[in-house]
Amino acid sequence: MFEKKSTAQEPARPVQRRGMERRRAILDAAEALLGEQGYDAATLKAIGERAGIPIASVYHYFPDRYQVDAALLQRHVEELDRLIGAGLEDRVPHTLREATDAVIDPVRDYFRRHPSCTELWFSAQQPTVTDLVRAFDDAQAERFRHLLVERRLIAADTPPLVLRVAYEAGNRLLDIAFRETREGDDATLDEARRLVTAYLETYAP
Repeated sequence: MFEKKSTAQEPARPVQRRGMERRRAILDAAEALLGEQGYDAATLKAIGERAGIPIASVYHYFPDRYQVDAALLQRHVEELDRLIGAGLEDRVPHTLREATDAVIDPVRDYFRRHPSCTELWFSAQQPTVTDLVRAFDDAQAERFRHLLVERRLIAADTPPLVLRVAYEAGNRLLDIAFRETREGDDATLDEARRLVTAYLETYAP
């Protein structure tokens, strides 16, 4: 059904595969360092040493530290997007509190399993990373709004801004929760649930 590629291209495949493996090793090393020692410790030099890759080769794949941050965070947001979507589908929330839990719980659990994600999410204050976080939150807020309207938990004419505000407030409390402890302070997380739920209840039909 598919034509076989010309043999002239075949020698490039091992090189491409090796490049992908090295890139993955760099990101894995960055994730480990971020989780174990925090944001400031994960320099390109330290990442290269952890990955067993010469610094010159690290620069070949990632010209600066910020591109490592962005690539690793992109990996995290794709998995978070999948987990939140699955959580909303599996739990079929019937109340605003259940809907809020269905969003906060998978994020809490993911941050607990991947401390490197929280380091990037809350510590890496540089445009590439903050833009990724903002775009993720905006997309999740819109998905959440559609779900709440569909479940008749908020009025159909609720402005998109309302959900963006709810996400921003939740994010700030998540930041506080995971600054208190690497596991995320449960009391602060509960306050995030109460705050978001109470705010959204003002838009109930």
